[in-house]
Amino acid sequence: MRILFVASEAYPLVKVGGLADVTSSLARALRHMGHEPAIILPRYRSIRAALRDTHETGISVAVGARSERATVRETMLSEGIPAYLVENDEYFGTEDVYTQDELSRFLFFALSIPEVISRLDLRPDVIHCHDWHTALVPVLLKQAGLQLPVVFTIHNLAYRGTFDRQFLARNGLSSVWEEYAPPGAPRPGLNFLSQGVLQADVLTTVSPTYALEILAADPDDSIGHLLRYRRHDLHGIVNGIDHDEFNPAADPDLKCNYNVTTIKKRAMNKLALRKNHGLPQDPDVPLLGMVSRLEEQKGIDLVLQAMPSFVAETRAQLVILGRGQEHYHSRLSQAAVEYPDRISVSIGHDERAARLIYGGSDMFLMPSLFEPCGLGQLIAMRYGSVPVVRQTGGLADTVKDVSEQEGNGFVFSDYSADAMLRAIKRADGSFRHRDAWQKLIRRNMTQDFSWNKSAARYEEIYLQALKASRSRPS
Repeated sequence: MRILFVASEAYPLVKVGGLADVTSSLARALRHMGHEPAIILPRYRSIRAALRDTHETGISVAVGARSERATVRETMLSEGIPAYLVENDEYFGTEDVYTQDELSRFLFFALSIPEVISRLDLRPDVIHCHDWHTALVPVLLKQAGLQLPVVFTIHNLAYRGTFDRQFLARNGLSSVWEEYAPPGAPRPGLNFLSQGVLQADVLTTVSPTYALEILAADPDDSIGHLLRYRRHDLHGIVNGIDHDEFNPAADPDLKCNYNVTTIKKRAMNKLALRKNHGLPQDPDVPLLGMVSRLEEQKGIDLVLQAMPSFVAETRAQLVILGRGQEHYHSRLSQAAVEYPDRISVSIGHDERAARLIYGGSDMFLMPSLFEPCGLGQLIAMRYGSVPVVRQTGGLADTVKDVSEQEGNGFVFSDYSADAMLRAIKRADGSFRHRDAWQKLIRRNMTQDFSWNKSAARYEEIYLQALKASRSRPS
């Protein structure tokens, strides 16, 4: 099958979060299965990839009553996967992916997709749209007369692309909201995401538990009504990771490479991680790592609330890397100043530093308020860092408590600082039993977190979308 991804991020061209890893690694997995994936992205200024060829394709994009121009450039992801970049400096001429004017930015991107497909004669069998930034694509394809099967993946329901009626009218979208809803369907809300939920042939989200959680959303929430209306078309599929990309035996960003038979070498990474973050060296003291957006969703409030007790009641040290809301930046940085021998905080996105945290920490902390899937826990286990997580969304689907058979981490249920601290203390206690701890690391490192099973499941979803599209009234 020819599968065309439409997304806002794809590694290594542009990455802000896990979405970039998912789109690129799923595309590679599908290629290994014999399919022909390609991807369309905006061309942000931060994308500096070499062009595959020198030709440029100009297109006209209708935005409300006005017509604007864009250029489509062509490059590649790894393994020969084509990437088509929609270029317009007014909309995409910044280094940042997500900006204050992102509604207009991603509206323009979505409006360009039917024209890109037509002008480049791409002829995809299936289009796979990712998250709210691309959620208008299914209805815009219908509006353009392109009867193509569309799969829409919800990566995080909290982000919807919400706007007001002035935005709707100013950009000529009123007819889309009024004319394209199926008879009897709930009315879509004023957000991009609602159209993806309503109009795509098949819906997916990024873990089975998260699918159940969003179906049980607030009964007064318009998206909840739409999801329950489409519940038979919604499928939860856990994300995978690329085992070649995330491989401690070959990762150049580690101080020392290792595999499941040479785990003792991992200690060199712990030494380097502590040195880089100015923490005292003591092999008997466990080191927790956290690589995360610094936002409420990620449980940062719990970390801050638990900080004094964490320092008083455990031996552990904590290294945090991330960027997010400014008030979290300042409060976490202040905690690092207050407890310099126990806490280190680095504000920013740094892939190399993140890899050393995965490869050098003893435990990996994810106390999320909600977590659609999470890649951090999968990468951490691949690198031998034992997850300490809250039981929610994809964390519940991928991490079982060590008290259970084949348990692989330390799990807590209540969203409270006390519950998180108890899980950390259990991990701290278990760390003292080195033989059992080494067995736990080996068990985690030998688990299959690759895309093999999930990509095969997506193959089934694409066939389902093809079937649904053929039975759709013309």
